Amino acid sequence: MNAWPLLWIFLGAVALMLLAWAWQLRTRNAGVVDVVWSFGMAASAMTYAVLLDGALLPRLLVAVLGGAWGLRLAWHLGTRVFGDAHEDGRYAYLRKHWDDAQGKFLLFFLAQALMIVLLSIPFWIVAHNPRGDWSLWTTLGVLIWAMSVAGESLADRQLAAWKRDPAHKGETCRDGLWRYSRHPNYFFEWLHWFAYVCLAVGLPWGWVLGSLCGPALMLAFLYRVTGIPYTEAQSLRSRGEDYARYQRTTSAFFPRPPKR
Repeated sequence: MNAWPLLWIFLGAVALMLLAWAWQLRTRNAGVVDVVWSFGMAASAMTYAVLLDGALLPRLLVAVLGGAWGLRLAWHLGTRVFGDAHEDGRYAYLRKHWDDAQGKFLLFFLAQALMIVLLSIPFWIVAHNPRGDWSLWTTLGVLIWAMSVAGESLADRQLAAWKRDPAHKGETCRDGLWRYSRHPNYFFEWLHWFAYVCLAVGLPWGWVLGSLCGPALMLAFLYRVTGIPYTEAQSLRSRGEDYARYQRTTSAFFPRPPKR
């Protein structure tokens, strides 16, 4: 296994995050970190496909699937960050309450560079796969990718359409997929990583199991670090009891029918 591309990705991600931090220093909009993280993930998938020596098919798939997923997410987040003069409430709250906010934002941005490397490991593993024929595992991986990206895109569109109605200001979206999960976009984001577990089949099983670090790390961060905790804290601050009722009736992550 060639580990050098991991170092190049880390150095590139650090450079991107330093530029993003400088941009937010000028604009006071730290939401750019999410856009740059998504772009960095797409770039890592395409870089591994070029630099590593696996068979053509898995390298092509990791470039196309990982690249398309990351670029779609970057575009979706970018339209919100660059199209709205207001900073995301999560980051505005941190900016207001952190001592030495800019120093802590710098550390936060650099931590996202490290996360690009860690979460890109499944891409790196797949790009080493020597198996060049289309198999049942390949089909399963592509189907998981298509279903999860379609689900995430649908959740994003449903929420955006709901927010466009001024009558919904201060209320919580319960339409479509948001009726069954408080974070359906996060759920499908997590599900997407299992595609690369399937695409890693052809390597020794130790490496296939290693590709599970993608869904494992994503679940941990969504549940405990930068996903659900920060998002829900901001939702409670902005929507109060309406969101608290939503929490009591609706699954946090895995979609299921709401409670009465």
